[in-house]
Amino acid sequence: MTAGPPPVMEFRGVALTYPGPPPVTALKPCELTVGRGEYVTVVGPSGSGKSTFLNIAGLLDAPTEGRYLLDGIDTGALRDADRTGLRGRRIGFVFQSFHLLPHRSALENVTLAMVYNAGPRRERTARAREALERVGLGHRIDALPTRLSGGERQRVAIARALVARPSLLLCDEPTGNLDTTTAASILRLLDQLHDDGMTLAVITHDPEVAARGQRTITIRDGVLSERPDTGDGVLGERAGAGAGSGTVRGGGAGE
Repeated sequence: MTAGPPPVMEFRGVALTYPGPPPVTALKPCELTVGRGEYVTVVGPSGSGKSTFLNIAGLLDAPTEGRYLLDGIDTGALRDADRTGLRGRRIGFVFQSFHLLPHRSALENVTLAMVYNAGPRRERTARAREALERVGLGHRIDALPTRLSGGERQRVAIARALVARPSLLLCDEPTGNLDTTTAASILRLLDQLHDDGMTLAVITHDPEVAARGQRTITIRDGVLSERPDTGDGVLGERAGAGAGSGTVRGGGAGE
């Protein structure tokens, strides 16, 4: 019997403590598995550890305890340069503030994301066009970010995150700077990407955004836990897809 692919994300006793004095534990030891094609949302109050989770999952910070496996690769065993390359190839980031280069066109912003792709320039440009078309911006490839609406800028940011064909799409408050109507269109786009097989982890403070995921992870005081589906619709319209193949275990409910 052939084994299936490894989980996209796997935390094995992962924790992060910032040195002091006094030392501050931002994330307590936790277990988390996110399978391929899952849609996970992450919630918690300000200062709970959500940013720490994002930084570890995105290979921006290394845990001080435990192991983080991305696509089955033990990231703690890698040199800094290899971790950076792995992040560029396998993780796509979408931020609340877009982080686009203002004097570069939409196409250039997306193309520049392929810094770790050694292919010919023509191929990279073609992939950038394809990514922009995928998010509905094929007609705006030459526009500067200053000429785009907030929703269009976020779509460029999503195209930039997708162009390297990552294993994981990490979104940090992707609708935080958008009005209600535009936010809804971005959420529908994320739904479509998930339907196409993308693995998503979306960090949010908005219950309506959180409800769109198959699973909702809560972080509070550095403790990671999973909110169950109570059967009353609390996880929203897309929760019917099931809890997925992942698991989660925090550092102790009594802490």
